Amino acid sequence: MGVVIKAAKLVPILVRLGFRIVRQSGSHLHLENFFDKTKKVTVPIHNKDLPIKTLKSILKQANIPMKNFLKIIGR
Repeated sequence: MGVVIKAAKLVPILVRLGFRIVRQSGSHLHLENFFDKTKKVTVPIHNKDLPIKTLKSILKQANIPMKNFLKIIGR
């Protein structure tokens, strides 16, 4: 599943899906869902592509199926 995405592109997608940035600690952004405060995700902000395992973990925390995510990014 060759999905390549940088955190700088992922964060705006999460914001469009109802997440908001609550804080940053070092190189990690912490977001929570505006409607469901129990949905929280941490996104590492590095200047490189996110590893697929990290992306899958973030999507799982956000309760976004990979199939839906691929539709959102146009793949």
